[in-house]
Amino acid sequence: MIILLVSVVMSFLTTFFITPYFIRFLYIAGIVGLDLQKKDKPKLPTSGGICVAFGVLAGLLTYIGLYTFVPSFFPSVSTLKISVIPLLAVTSSVLIVMFVGLLDDLNVRSRKVRTKEGYDIRIGFSQWIKPLLTLPAAIPLMAISAGVDTMAIPFIGNVELGVLYPLLLIPIGAVGASNVVNMLAGFNGLESGMGIVYLLGLGIFALLNESIGSIIFLVTFAALVGFIKYNWYSAKILPGDSLTYLLGSIVAAGVIVGNMERTGIIVMLPFIIEFFLKLRVRFKATCLGKLRIDGKLDPPYGRKVYSWTHFIMNLRPMTEKQVTILLIAIQFCFVILIFLPLF
Repeated sequence: MIILLVSVVMSFLTTFFITPYFIRFLYIAGIVGLDLQKKDKPKLPTSGGICVAFGVLAGLLTYIGLYTFVPSFFPSVSTLKISVIPLLAVTSSVLIVMFVGLLDDLNVRSRKVRTKEGYDIRIGFSQWIKPLLTLPAAIPLMAISAGVDTMAIPFIGNVELGVLYPLLLIPIGAVGASNVVNMLAGFNGLESGMGIVYLLGLGIFALLNESIGSIIFLVTFAALVGFIKYNWYSAKILPGDSLTYLLGSIVAAGVIVGNMERTGIIVMLPFIIEFFLKLRVRFKATCLGKLRIDGKLDPPYGRKVYSWTHFIMNLRPMTEKQVTILLIAIQFCFVILIFLPLF
């Protein structure tokens, strides 16, 4: 437990202290995006997921190093009884997803957005290519045969999936989680705020069940806590696809190696619902609202709801910050479900 605590602190401190340097670096390098829910659409550094990824890697590598060497010198120091091989596989997946997310943030395709500076906004890769790019993140988990190939299916019972689990379900889980998290975004602090809630919930649940997933989830939670100071309203840095891909892959990897698939699905239900809402319009709907003079947001499609954000904005006009807080609260409600005996 001491080693886990040290790793969590290392993850937080790494992200907290490197993010200001990345803000300056990304801005100077021209890796910027528009904060579209603001009246003047300020130009901000994007791809903040890189900062979080560095924190996650620092935390995971700290745990691996301390777990390997500390017990030899200090036998009294308690650790979770785990194998470091799954953690190394997750580390590889994090590196792959971070690279893919950065490529998406750097994509040169753009569309015109009317601003005083006449700035173009990057629109990233096409929707159909994103799952293909995130698919390699599943390979490290497939290589170590992560997870258990027996699943409990409601009304059917335990089903032995055999080779289908590593060859089919792991890639589907990794690609699916990465891309559904990417669908609910665009508000200051939304991605990192929701991530803090579901990662803390998953981390506590895994810790109570002595699962290796606790290390993965709590380390990432700590990195997000270090990042949200700079991403909360009004943001100094945008998360970019590098963060949404990263968070989705972390959830997928953690639930797979921790044998927590059912729990992971419950926690991800807000994003799964978002997927089906956007599927109705072939993923062409935006989460963003129409900015009013008073700073509040109107739903972009009237009474039609193609996103959680549209549903919230249809309740009454809200500011960007209010929409974000309400969505974080909704995520919290889904997280609570995993601790109820019924689930």
